[in-house]
Amino acid sequence: MTVRPAIEINPAECPFARSLTPAYAVCIVEFSRYDRQMLIPGIGIEGQQRLSEAHVAIVGCGALGCVSADLLARAGVGHITLIDRDIVEWSNLQRQSLFAEADAQQGMPKALAAAARLKAINSQITVRGLVADLLPANSLHLLDVASTHPPNAIVDGSDNFATRFLLNDISISTGIPYLYAGVVGKHATVMPVVPGRGPCLRCLLPELPPPGSTPTCDTAGVLGPIVTIAAAVQTAQALELLLDRSAYVVPGLIELQLNPFHTRTYALSADVGCACCSKRDFSFLSADDAQADATLCGRDAVQIASSGCHSLDLPHITAGLQAHADVQIWPFMLRASFRSQMSELGLPIALTLFRDGRAIVQGTRRLDLARSIYSRFVGG
Repeated sequence: MTVRPAIEINPAECPFARSLTPAYAVCIVEFSRYDRQMLIPGIGIEGQQRLSEAHVAIVGCGALGCVSADLLARAGVGHITLIDRDIVEWSNLQRQSLFAEADAQQGMPKALAAAARLKAINSQITVRGLVADLLPANSLHLLDVASTHPPNAIVDGSDNFATRFLLNDISISTGIPYLYAGVVGKHATVMPVVPGRGPCLRCLLPELPPPGSTPTCDTAGVLGPIVTIAAAVQTAQALELLLDRSAYVVPGLIELQLNPFHTRTYALSADVGCACCSKRDFSFLSADDAQADATLCGRDAVQIASSGCHSLDLPHITAGLQAHADVQIWPFMLRASFRSQMSELGLPIALTLFRDGRAIVQGTRRLDLARSIYSRFVGG
């Protein structure tokens, strides 16, 4: 955290300041915005200083990720990394609280829009927004696991179990706590994963759920308030870990339900037969570099995974697209809205292409059509 010059404290006006060291006097000024938080027993100046030095990585800037990021930034967590592969759309605005209409109109990457909002909320913290798809091959690099300041916690804002199992592998293999949460309809679950102190996600769910076996926001919808409740619980557990108060972290699963409202906590122990935390089999972290293309949850869109290219020539591709589409280009991506290309849904086709080769084809749910569009106008 960048420390601003201290404001002069007059001991006559603030007798308490007579007993403080100069460093503590600076802390009081810098942390004045957190005054009500520091009144909580167990936080104080020491706890706030700990938060200011902490690093939290948030994977996914959807509904959960937005609320968690907002709460952590306002709490004074000094370093926040945001990782998201998607762009802001109108249907996000109902529950993804860091975004405004202008972000959807411009098709801004969620990670960048969220980072800009957090910096406006709290200029005292450092926020990094990474427009990327978290994959086994790039995950440790994106999360800065091997850096001098790796995350103290990983907060889950993702929308699929493949990513969640990958984060669980990373947590157990590195020792970094992982805060899982999932929301659909009016129901939510939260589970802190603290390596060596209880179960991991695969103790509860040993294998990936088969496609179609669990409800999604596509099939069951999602109510904004349950997202906020779940993210608040998830963030509260993260803060306890950052404050080194693991006694207040739930060793199990927290269930939340609206209409009728209820909460349940299931105390769980680590499974001695768990492939991940017991047998140390990190199959999701060591998986093949490429992920399958996939339809996106809650969207008439398909993601085309990166082919491994790390620097597409976007201006060159734009020149080829302009005969067929209206194109907007940024340093990190381009967006092409095709003038006559329609999908099986009767929707116009749009292509969002990122510099690393990944793309989102909007207006369709057909993998074959999305791949065809990519092949015709991008290649590979």
